[in-house]
Amino acid sequence: MTEISLFVEDDAHRRVVGALIERIARERGIAIQPVWRNAVGGYGRVAVSLSRYFGRLRRQRESPPDLVVVATDSNCSGWNARVNALPRAGSLVLPFVVAVPDPHIERWLLLDGAAFRAAVGRGCDAPDNKCGRFEYKQRLARAVTAAGKEPALGGLEFAEAIVSNMDIQRAARDDRSFGRFIDDLDAAFRRLPP
Repeated sequence: MTEISLFVEDDAHRRVVGALIERIARERGIAIQPVWRNAVGGYGRVAVSLSRYFGRLRRQRESPPDLVVVATDSNCSGWNARVNALPRAGSLVLPFVVAVPDPHIERWLLLDGAAFRAAVGRGCDAPDNKCGRFEYKQRLARAVTAAGKEPALGGLEFAEAIVSNMDIQRAARDDRSFGRFIDDLDAAFRRLPP
């Protein structure tokens, strides 16, 4: 069983990134055990939790996982800026994958209109590249409402179903941040010991 330690900003990241990891692992025939180390509090809590976790691992108070996954929105600052701001593992050698949705995780749920239709009942428009703080949260909720559903969780209640129907390769071609995460995750899974 492959243990994956996950550090994400919030429930949206937990649902979307978690579903993507489970799908890619299943397609590769890898049994995983996700361990959610942080899923609240935004970027600040991710950074603090990750730093403390690295400290515990360095002091050998915990066994290292097979993989660490960190997810944090770019908030229009870009992949490099966001990744460079994360705490460093120092002397630890850990397989590490970072998801940096650009600009926000909800945009990833709008990448595949056919998957959205299969999950929600009606397709959605392909997202453009806007940087408004709540732009994609609002678009996701509006797309769910347009399908005649109540977005009780802003549309996130459909995340797993959207991801399970998604054409991953096409979405990866259409969105650089999504593609980078999928490529990096797939490469990390290929490097795992049998």
